[in-house]
This record gives sequence, C-alpha cells and structure tokens, in this order.
Amino acid sequence: MTSTKSMMAAVLDTHGAAFRIAPIARPEPRSGQVLLQIKASAVNPLDTKIHAGEAAHARQPLPAILGIDLAGVVEAVGPGVTAFRRGDEVYGMTGGVAGLQGSLAEFAAVDVDLLAPKPVNLSMREAASLPLIVITAWEGLIDRASVKAGQQVLVHGGAGGVGHIAVQLARALGADVFATGSAQDQAFIRQLGATPIDYGEASVEDYVAAYTQGRGFDVIYDTVGGATLDASFKAIRRFGHVVSCLGWGTHALGPLSFRAATYSGVFTLLPMLTGEGRAHHGEILREAAVLAEAGKIAPRLDPRRFTLDTACDAYRALKAGRAEGKLVVEISAAPSVRETSPTSA
Repeated sequence: MTSTKSMMAAVLDTHGAAFRIAPIARPEPRSGQVLLQIKASAVNPLDTKIHAGEAAHARQPLPAILGIDLAGVVEAVGPGVTAFRRGDEVYGMTGGVAGLQGSLAEFAAVDVDLLAPKPVNLSMREAASLPLIVITAWEGLIDRASVKAGQQVLVHGGAGGVGHIAVQLARALGADVFATGSAQDQAFIRQLGATPIDYGEASVEDYVAAYTQGRGFDVIYDTVGGATLDASFKAIRRFGHVVSCLGWGTHALGPLSFRAATYSGVFTLLPMLTGEGRAHHGEILREAAVLAEAGKIAPRLDPRRFTLDTACDAYRALKAGRAEGKLVVEISAAPSVRETSPTSA
C-alpha cells in the first residue's frame, strides 16, 4: 500500500548516471515494519559500486533509491510492531539492495528486525556511519572467530571503515591488537590502541617474528582481500583462524592447511538479500550500541557535510579516494529539484 503523501528522494534511473532529486510517493509501513523519518545516510564503498552497476552480488533494480545505512526517527509503526514506537531514535543497515528502498530519501518503511535503538551518545551522523561496518566487524571477530581476551589479533586495513571498528571491537574484547596500514595511517592506528604495522616497510615474516616470536597471530581479520588475504594464511598461527570480508578470487590454501588453521568468510548483506538472519543484525546493533555508549566504539567521520541535494558530491569524493573517515549525507529538509552526478566535475 502506498500513501498519497510524498517525500523527496535521490532516484537512480541509470547506472553511473545522475541522481534525480525529486518528490515520490511516501511508503506506508506494512506488518513488521516501521516508517522512519531518515536523518542521516552513510556512504559506503559498496554504495558507489552499486551506483556504477559494478556490484554483481548486490544488485538493486532500477529505478532505485540507494543507501545501505541510516539513522532516523520512528514516524509510525506497522501492524504487529511492539519493539518501537513513534519518536524512537534508531539506526540500521536496512536497504539499497535487492529491491529494498535505500536511505537517500526523507522516509523509508523498514523491517524492524534490521533496527536497534540509536546509541544515545552519538549524533545521527555518527550513528548512520556504523551499521554496515559494525555488523561486518562483529560477524568476523565474534560470530566466526570467537575472539577472546589475551589473544593476539591482527587487523589488515586497520584505518579503514571496517578495519577501524574491528580494531576497537577486538580491544573491547580484551585482545592484544595489531593493525596494518600505510605510513600515514600509523598515528591513527596507534590512537585506536593497536600496534601499527606499516605494510610498505615490513614483510609478513618481519612482523610475525617481531610481534609473535614467529608463532603467528591467533586471529587475523582481512578487510583488504587479494594478496593481503594470501599473506594472512602465512601469518596465522597453528590452529588459528583467518576471517575476511573480501575473500573473493582464487587463493592457495596450502599455507593455511599446513598450520591446521581455519578460514571464514563474512557476507554482511546476506540477511537483506535472503531474509534469513535479519533479527541477528538488530541484535548486533543493540550490543554495539552498549559498547558505543561505554566509549569503546566510536566512528571516524569525514568532517565535510552533505545533504540530499549534494549526495553525489559524497559519492564522488569516496570514489576519488578523498574521504578521511566515513562520509554521511544528512537528510533533514527537502532540497531543490535538480540533478547532480557523481561522475561530473
């Protein structure tokens, strides 16, 4: 059922083309859903790949509204919903794939299983930046690797979106954390409480010898993929566990097998694509909110501000590698009706 009320949204009609900023019909919440007034929408690398039509694993039929992550306020509840009520502030990874409306709009009807109360100490911008990266880090470190206090954990790409949350989560679990990054990432990684490793200067053999006395790390979380995942198989200890959220391609498993180590892949979108396991995402976000409120998890945000009217500027900045932290689009007032393009200058 569609309401006669309207809302402003960024509509993608053709992959790689301009967002069309225009009024469309506002949805009504169905059974098990709430209608959210969206306050903020994060921009993830996956969002830009979906925009370009380069994400075969995360198709969004066109025309579409993109945006995977959001934070907002419950405007209305659908039949059977008791977990939330009007006025509640929430956050979640809720759409932008598989035909689910994304968050580059003023409102969205969202499955309540995908939502959790927003951390009270975080702004809407901060909360919107967290869902995908928190869930991805959590599924790897807790659901797959069962990280424990005292273990040595290596995070590849520790200054990245998933990486900087994985570092903080591993530390919150009591692990001794190490993280690879570029030379300019070292200070930030150290600020997160991890031991930085400059991948441009130290070989796998060097840092395994320096930090584990040659034994290897108990758990390795790879957020980079490719050759970095291959390196992980050489840096893991006997009976250790390697996790990757970018474990695509062809990899030699010999080094892993000879250590009797194990491997897990993380595919965070699966509950949205299949409908299976959605409630677990809400559970993760509830637990993550507790950690955020305790000061153990905090997102790194790019200081620039974007609105629905300038959403493509955020997409363009991320694609160009000019982001210093998560980019977030604030959605608080209807913009003018016009087009912008992430490929334009």
